Amino acid sequence: MQKGPKGFFKMTEQAPPWEVLDIPAGDFDGYIFDHDGTLSLSMHVHYDAWLYAYAKNGGNFELTREFAQSFAGVGMHDTVRKMNEIFKVEMDPEQTVRDQEYYYFSHLHEVVPYVPVVEFARNMARTHPVSVASGGVRDTVARTMDAISILDIFPTIVTQEDVTRSKPAPDMFLLAAERMGVAPERCLVFEDSRLGIAAAEAAGMASVFVQPEDPR
Repeated sequence: MQKGPKGFFKMTEQAPPWEVLDIPAGDFDGYIFDHDGTLSLSMHVHYDAWLYAYAKNGGNFELTREFAQSFAGVGMHDTVRKMNEIFKVEMDPEQTVRDQEYYYFSHLHEVVPYVPVVEFARNMARTHPVSVASGGVRDTVARTMDAISILDIFPTIVTQEDVTRSKPAPDMFLLAAERMGVAPERCLVFEDSRLGIAAAEAAGMASVFVQPEDPR
């Protein structure tokens, strides 16, 4: 396997691109994938979009990339509510999320697929149920997946609108498993956040911690 520009791996005859992932041994009946930071390299765009949205809505606080990343997997509206609590501000969740999405969609061309996870999902989809479980807004998730040509892989997509509780609660993963018709203990989850891994554990599912390189 050869490493290409910006950390991507090019397929060779000797190894598939997903060999870089620490996939546990064993057979699984279904596969569930987080979206941002797992299937798509979008976190840098989301970070810039949050900075824009917070500043526009009275969030006059500093936000490091590391701190923002700690909320990966949390629903977008819940993220704003948590920021209000932490920084003692009163940003409107609905408007802040709309502003975040405006900036994000304006820079959607900067998002690219994470090849190892995408190709594994594409390969598994030939023989197994696959789904997406994301803390993002459905329209944002679907438009991003379409932009990077992966929407056709996943017949099942669960987002924050479908559940009451965001990750680290197991609700998204359990709903995804139900819609795939697969028992939770027979699912394997791919996640780039610790909150997501905790959610998978709470759902009784095995997981793969994904750590792609930042494309920027």
